[in-house]
Amino acid sequence: MQVGVFIPIGNNGWLISTTSPQYMPSFDLNREITQKAERYGLDFALSMIKLRGFGGESQYWDHNLESFTLMAGLAAVTTRIKLFASVAVLTIPPAIIARMAVTVDSISKGRFGVNIVSGWQKAEYEQMGIWPGEEHFARRYEYCGEYVQVMRDLWATGVSNLKGDYFRMEDCRVSPLPVAPIEIIAAGQSNRGMRFAAEYADYNFLSGSGMNTPQELAPHVERLRTATAVSGRKCGALALMMIIADETDEAAMRKWDHYCAGTDLEALAWRDSQAAADVKAEPHSTVGRMVRSERLPTNMLRLVGSYATVARLLDEVAEIPGLQGVMLTFDDYLIGLEQFGMRIQPLMKSRAKLAIAA
Repeated sequence: MQVGVFIPIGNNGWLISTTSPQYMPSFDLNREITQKAERYGLDFALSMIKLRGFGGESQYWDHNLESFTLMAGLAAVTTRIKLFASVAVLTIPPAIIARMAVTVDSISKGRFGVNIVSGWQKAEYEQMGIWPGEEHFARRYEYCGEYVQVMRDLWATGVSNLKGDYFRMEDCRVSPLPVAPIEIIAAGQSNRGMRFAAEYADYNFLSGSGMNTPQELAPHVERLRTATAVSGRKCGALALMMIIADETDEAAMRKWDHYCAGTDLEALAWRDSQAAADVKAEPHSTVGRMVRSERLPTNMLRLVGSYATVARLLDEVAEIPGLQGVMLTFDDYLIGLEQFGMRIQPLMKSRAKLAIAA
């Protein structure tokens, strides 16, 4: 099973709480996290793109770095781990991103991929005057499909002449070509989003929102497998989850209860008001689950427990048919990665080959 890390490009990581670890994003922090992940044998690191936060007392995600420039910097200070940057497709034309990706591919010597962000929070784009209107919710995956096709054409041949509904290329050129295939990640949870992933992406993230046990991932992995059977392409499922670990189950649960006590309800209310703008969101979609989620400091799947418990749960995840890997978040990244590398991964049967790295 592949294991990656969702690095904290935004403040406070993925806990919307005033009592969780509070920190600002920086290159130094993300460099230390990514190099630590590389030392412990993790397979990839990915950074999101977020252009407006949720506010509240915790100022959740009000402070963010930019994904491509961060990953270019990390490419220069790592040697093995694969790196994925995220692009908000409404902000930058695909031919420019294709050239940026080739540049980071050159820095990393072929260790680079791109995560496609279709855009669900309109405030991110309204603030810049580039929100195309509510119709974008219905057409965004068609837009993303053309976006990815332009990039794939340029990476494969150096030329794109795509004539689509959203992009029209006229002998568009990119050179040099990448030294290795640049893989695409998508994160659509709706049936339409998974169809896009099956048709255009190499991996699709399952956010785990609204799930309480690893077993609940299985039907969503199966939905992706069904979509790839129709598309005839390979697209691996990667599950997003948070690890909160300690010496005992009770100690780990005390941490989680402490974070829950500080849940930033104001920030959650802002997030949910933005999510509710997509009135036709499917129940399976990230937005659909977000609106119906409990008032907790994170809505992703959580593995809370002792090092042995978390290792066992991750091995259970590895047994889900069709699941290719996981992308991890932590309550405290530097401590959490140390716990994972030294105390959890050595206990995992699914990562037995990497026990020496710990």
